[in-house]
Amino acid sequence: MGYIVLTLITAAILFVVLGISGKSWRVRRRQWLAALGAFWLLIGAFAVVPTGHTGILTTFGKVEDTTLEAGLHFKLPVQEVVVMDNRTQKSVVELSCFSSDIQEVTVKYSINYQIQKTDAQNIYKTIGVNYYDVVMQPRIEVAVRSVIAKYTAETLIENRDTLSSQITDILLDELATYNIDVVNTAIEDMDFSDVFTQAVEAKQVAQQEKLKAETEQEQKTMEEQAAADRQVIAATAEAEVAQIQAQADAEVLKIQADAAEYAGQRDAAVNKALAESLDETLLEYYAIKQWDGKMPDYLAGADESGILSLIYGMKDQATEETPAPAPAQ
Repeated sequence: MGYIVLTLITAAILFVVLGISGKSWRVRRRQWLAALGAFWLLIGAFAVVPTGHTGILTTFGKVEDTTLEAGLHFKLPVQEVVVMDNRTQKSVVELSCFSSDIQEVTVKYSINYQIQKTDAQNIYKTIGVNYYDVVMQPRIEVAVRSVIAKYTAETLIENRDTLSSQITDILLDELATYNIDVVNTAIEDMDFSDVFTQAVEAKQVAQQEKLKAETEQEQKTMEEQAAADRQVIAATAEAEVAQIQAQADAEVLKIQADAAEYAGQRDAAVNKALAESLDETLLEYYAIKQWDGKMPDYLAGADESGILSLIYGMKDQATEETPAPAPAQ
């Protein structure tokens, strides 16, 4: 504020002095030079720092200890304000690299970074405003080439995320010494030579054909194994059915044998009971039942011995007609 007042007083004095001519004073054109000078001094006493930037104040090239935040600031006309961008910035680097198997690959690499706001003054002192060209770009190129050289050309694409992480780790350590923060990085593109690309495509086709052949062979093997399993299952089923049938037949034979044995035992019991029940009366009954109604041609005597001989003959005949019991099985 004192500088502004001093400027206005100086301009007023010059305006009065320039109006003096001899012993008279009047308004002249040259007096307006004082007003223009005062206006220039006032304009040079202010500086604007944009949002997201830090102002570095210098006096005749010497960096002052004070930094300026975003906004309008007062300064001396002999002082300058260098604006440092502390926002997140992006840079894309495209460079040629070589893999471990000496295959050339063009890599498009991007990095997001920002300077540490509190160290903007130190960065300007030690590096300057072109810190990206001086510090960052050479280290980015070295980091990318050194990591790419660890992999073969075929493994670069499938390990893209790993490559980016390894490059980021290198840059984090190296750029931190210059008060520069790495926000994130990415490998945006990798381009190989036409010869290598054709070779990779041919290899992929061959692998696909091999995989197809292996799949078909596995399918055929599975079908053959399934057919063999079905035959084993059918043979096992037939054997089990035959075994079950044999067991059933054996059970049937056993049942039949038991039935025959039971029938024989029953007939024997019947015959035994019948034989025990053959008394004189029953024999006479069988004789009468079998008589055909004809009288015999002769009788042996008039006594009972002849009749008894006839009865006993009929008894013997009834006994012979009685079926013998079946042998037990």
